[in-house]
Amino acid sequence: MSDRLPIYIDPLQLADKRGELTGLLPLKGLDRLGEFLLNDEGAVSVSLFFAREGRVPKIEGQLKAVLQLQCQNCLQAVEWPVDIEVRLGIVTTIEQADRLPEGFEPLMIEEGKLILKDIIEDELLLVIPTFPKHKHNCFIQKPGFEEPDVPENNLQSPSKNPFSILAKLKKSGDL
Repeated sequence: MSDRLPIYIDPLQLADKRGELTGLLPLKGLDRLGEFLLNDEGAVSVSLFFAREGRVPKIEGQLKAVLQLQCQNCLQAVEWPVDIEVRLGIVTTIEQADRLPEGFEPLMIEEGKLILKDIIEDELLLVIPTFPKHKHNCFIQKPGFEEPDVPENNLQSPSKNPFSILAKLKKSGDL
């Protein structure tokens, strides 16, 4: 697998030639994605195939990476493995987008050349969770986390009904 991917691509020309792009794209170069990462070390493994399905140019392939996101419970790093299947139909109008085969998302192009990293970054941004969290209950298990000292007289009995006061008022007729 080559580490070098082109900066610009012409997806229509690649589709006509049944082109293939494989390589590694460093996470450091993905600025928009970097805002969500705790650590931008590593790379995205890219494997994209360009072809035509009938008259529709398409991009199919796979993106793999392990992203370091910030857990929203404990604020520590959480490794987020990503394995995305890419299925894009290249279109120039909304009408073409409406006619794409099932399972394809539209990739709207206006000019011949596109920046490859933008396509890859868009696909990665779509799969990042809004609130990434560890699979285990990390908030309670956070190192250095201690339960606060609460005097015993402030503890309520778990069997005490919070609505018991209303019941007493109802019986006395004050309610």
